[in-house]
Amino acid sequence: MAHNSDFNPERVGAETVSEKSTPHSSDATASPEISQIKDRPREYGTLRWIVVCIAIYSSSFLYGLDNAIVADIQGPLIDDLGEVAKLGWLAIGFPLGSVATILTFGKAYGVFDIKWLYTASFVMFTAGSALCGAAPNMNALIVGRVWAGFGGAGMYLGVLNLVTVNTSLRERPVYLSINGVAFGTGCVLGPIIGGSFADSSATWRWAFYINLVFFGAFAPALIFALKPVSLQPDVPFMQKLLKMDFIGITLNAAMYTLFVMAFTLAGVQWVWNDGRTITMLVIMAVVALAFVASQYFAFLTTTANRLFPGDFLRNKNLVLLYICQSCASTTLFVPIYYIPLYFQFVHGEGGIQAAVRLIPYVIIAMAASMFQGAMFLRLPYAAPWFLVASICAVLGSGLFYGILDTGSPVSYVYGFSVPLGIGAGLGQQVAYSVAATLVAPDRVSDAIGFINTAQIGSSVIALTIASAIFQNVGLRRVSDVLGELGYSRMDMQDALSGYRSVVLQELSSDVHGSIVEGIAKTINEQYILIIAAGALGTIASIFLPWKRLNMSPATAGAM
Repeated sequence: MAHNSDFNPERVGAETVSEKSTPHSSDATASPEISQIKDRPREYGTLRWIVVCIAIYSSSFLYGLDNAIVADIQGPLIDDLGEVAKLGWLAIGFPLGSVATILTFGKAYGVFDIKWLYTASFVMFTAGSALCGAAPNMNALIVGRVWAGFGGAGMYLGVLNLVTVNTSLRERPVYLSINGVAFGTGCVLGPIIGGSFADSSATWRWAFYINLVFFGAFAPALIFALKPVSLQPDVPFMQKLLKMDFIGITLNAAMYTLFVMAFTLAGVQWVWNDGRTITMLVIMAVVALAFVASQYFAFLTTTANRLFPGDFLRNKNLVLLYICQSCASTTLFVPIYYIPLYFQFVHGEGGIQAAVRLIPYVIIAMAASMFQGAMFLRLPYAAPWFLVASICAVLGSGLFYGILDTGSPVSYVYGFSVPLGIGAGLGQQVAYSVAATLVAPDRVSDAIGFINTAQIGSSVIALTIASAIFQNVGLRRVSDVLGELGYSRMDMQDALSGYRSVVLQELSSDVHGSIVEGIAKTINEQYILIIAAGALGTIASIFLPWKRLNMSPATAGAM
């Protein structure tokens, strides 16, 4: 990986991996083992390769689909299963499963056979989806969402690895761009497909069952057309297994899970000063400290094999990129869930119509991301892209928060979505390109995994906080109106479940209007998170180096 003399940030700490070490991330482009085979002739005939590409890109499409598909089925789902207090888990469960395992899969793909690990991940994703579709209650649905997120993370990283080991350096950017389009298309169609099923006789359950259809269609291609490939073919299986940092894997998953549980349950099912809330927060802090200690001291593992590349935290520019990527991810995902919810409450729209309202925002975000990717080799500067993205995020979210109300025309939402979508899209890919130039070639895969954690982890944290705000503040505003009318707490929670709520439908127009106004205000307050993220991203981008990057072919190929 060449480094431009004009851009010479501080190098990562001394704990670099030797050229014989294991690749560590979702994108193993620059890992030594992959670099040895990156330009070998592809061992596929044309037709067979086309079949393989269609099959693996379908899984990226499904991963994008499931990131957004529950955005528009919340009302019908709560109608069937109840337990509106657990509504936030619908959005949080899937990325939680992903972030809890993404570093693990990044390590595993450098050790185990890529084909079979990818196929097993697809099976896990499909099994989780089947549980979601058949869920008899909310708890089963939550387990299914987390399970599907676990499989989805391995599935998506598997595509990146399969593309990397089966393409030359010259053609790799094209194949990886196609993968990005597949994922983005899934994100765009997720709310529409989910809303369509929810409003049809098929019901919301087919929003999850559809994944089984895709798996059934493409499983034969994965089993018979996709060829096995291992980056460490001569290492015995048990020796590979022992390379995994099981202490770090367990503590990392527990840390994120406890965070989500604490901030989802507190204030809704448990009051904040409840002993159970306090206990869970204390345990979360202890687990987080234990994870940090296990990584710092490489407990029962080695610095090369530990889960988290902690030496990156000594590099100022990598930390700034981590912050900027987290802010960009927050900007992207919060509106995906709360724009449709606004239309369902304020305008009483059904699932399909509310999902259609989201399309301008998602398309603008995708277009901005594609524009940034196309222009980055011509304008290879890190700081300006993040600065513009962050300023647009603050502008767009400020308009949503400060101006939008129940009397606003629909055109306001579309107009405000323009700067917000630009801010979300421009910042999504920059960190991946830049991080690869900040480390030695044999650490590129670690750098990509580091940014991956920022992207997915921040979406989990942002959606958890947003859910806590909606449940706590929304319930308080609903209780201010319904409490005087003798409604129970369960009735008040039912009013938060959406436009189909039985309680909302039986209220007088004046009371109904007061409830909707309070809930709409609570929805708009979610954009405070994006305002804060945009402000933080603006500050972080200013401190990034304002110098031209030398984007070598290897760096471009890594994306």
